[in-house]
Amino acid sequence: MKTLSRIYNGLIFTFLYAPIVVLIVYSFNDSRNRVKWGGFTLDWYKELFQNELIIESLVLTLQIAVLASVIATVIGTMAALGMYSMNGRLRNVFMGVNNIPMVNPEIVTGISMMLMFVAIGSVIPALKPGFLALLLAHVTFCIPYVVLQVMPKLRQMNKHQYEAALDLGCRPVPAFFKVVLPEIMPGVITGALMAFTMSLDDFVISYFNGGSTAQNLSVTIYSMTKKPITPEINALSTLMFGTVLLLLIVVNIRQVHDLNKQKERSKAR
Repeated sequence: MKTLSRIYNGLIFTFLYAPIVVLIVYSFNDSRNRVKWGGFTLDWYKELFQNELIIESLVLTLQIAVLASVIATVIGTMAALGMYSMNGRLRNVFMGVNNIPMVNPEIVTGISMMLMFVAIGSVIPALKPGFLALLLAHVTFCIPYVVLQVMPKLRQMNKHQYEAALDLGCRPVPAFFKVVLPEIMPGVITGALMAFTMSLDDFVISYFNGGSTAQNLSVTIYSMTKKPITPEINALSTLMFGTVLLLLIVVNIRQVHDLNKQKERSKAR
């Protein structure tokens, strides 16, 4: 049974990751032919970074991802603190509402946001589909991921530490930054990385809310596939895959580090 299980798992992972491996290999192919190997080259990466459209989309993508992750982290942390202070039933209700954007189909979220921004944009032109609308849309769908990362850290924290700081004369705001924030910081950092990754990878919501003036990399790649595909897309996809993979590795390392810290604390007690 173990042998069959290993073979089954191996086939699944091969099916999932073989196309990515082929894409990465052919990003270094010296031939435009996607079947024939013409030798090793870095020319497609050079052409990629000389493509002004891709560079503009890359800059926009990074701007949106950084801003959205920072804003979503602040709002999500505040939301987690608010839900943590609620009673059990009310907290469960708000946690359910928080989970809706993650289980809701992206196309529904994207279209509903587009309709909202078009309606508001008739009154406030700055909120028409474009950079600001795209940023707000990314912040909206990133917040639930931050809440889910911060909430477990709040549950693990000893709430009496904050009360003790207040009893010893510390004001509420300094007590939060000196006592609560260091305890939940691993969750805050993990939530920020998750928000950055989700924003970097998004296509559907960006497609509907970016308009013609704000197109991130995912939308740009989609528009490039309407024409004859060049190996530049292989190089670009490889870089995006490597970036997301690196962020996921960092998130997993932090989670393992946090688990080890918790085990050490439980042993010390």
